[in-house]
Amino acid sequence: MKFQCSACGLRINAKHFKQAGLVNPKLTSICDLCIQRGEVPENFANIAVKVFGQCLLFTFVGKDEDNGNTSFLVAKNDLRKRYEAFIQDYDGNELAQQQLSAHDFNQAVIDSETGQTGFIPSSEFTFAENLRKLGLSVDFKLNEVDYIDRERIRAKYHYRCQYCGRRGRSVDHKDPVSLSHNNDFDNLILSCTECNRIKSNMPYKLFVSLNNEIPEVNHKLVKYENALATLKGEFEERRRELAAKMHLKGVVNDPELDQMRKQNKKLQDAIDSLESDYTDLRSLREQHFMTGWKLAQVNAKEDII
Repeated sequence: MKFQCSACGLRINAKHFKQAGLVNPKLTSICDLCIQRGEVPENFANIAVKVFGQCLLFTFVGKDEDNGNTSFLVAKNDLRKRYEAFIQDYDGNELAQQQLSAHDFNQAVIDSETGQTGFIPSSEFTFAENLRKLGLSVDFKLNEVDYIDRERIRAKYHYRCQYCGRRGRSVDHKDPVSLSHNNDFDNLILSCTECNRIKSNMPYKLFVSLNNEIPEVNHKLVKYENALATLKGEFEERRRELAAKMHLKGVVNDPELDQMRKQNKKLQDAIDSLESDYTDLRSLREQHFMTGWKLAQVNAKEDII
């Protein structure tokens, strides 16, 4: 849920307009950045926020009537989009929020909006680079597991992903290092690249719970991986055999060689078909985790904003 601020013009997450109230929460006509900048919500109208607040029985802090004069601090639409993307990056990055207070982040954005820093966040740079150019610092490299410990984990679990059972080399933190800062041996487990990517910052217990709901899917993934490895190995062997016979015969077109090519083509078609089915199942499995994670996040919220 996003609202547009009546002061700066940025369209950002509704949480930037929400304040605690004595009984019910408050919704302000302007965002928390503009309030920090010194603007007063009562001086601005915001019909969308007002109506939304009334529907949820929230207190609205702002002018009731809109005179129609719209003059935003960030006047240009393309600049607003750059600030919006940068703020969204911060809102969705728990690691940055742990190390950088909302007040300090907001102040850096304010200094940029008012021209004090001479830099505007851009999609040409990474989130970390934009932070640095605004004078902010966040350590995104908290994963400090050394090579020896990684090899110990791989050997302990016999190079098998402990989530799906496929081959794996990715050393994963059960509790995400971005949240726990825990690189201890008992917080490490082996996973495949795919499971590691899907899990990301998802709580370990939730990921395991969702994974335990689909044991047959995981078994099929292992079968697909093994079958594809066997078929691809057979194809490579046949391809080398074809190349060797071409070299020995000294010709390209030959009945025996043509027959081998046809067989290889059929084998490649079978591999492609199996690979397509494998990709579909992997995609479906990922959707299962993403849906479960999103539902857990929604359930954790006390309200819709």
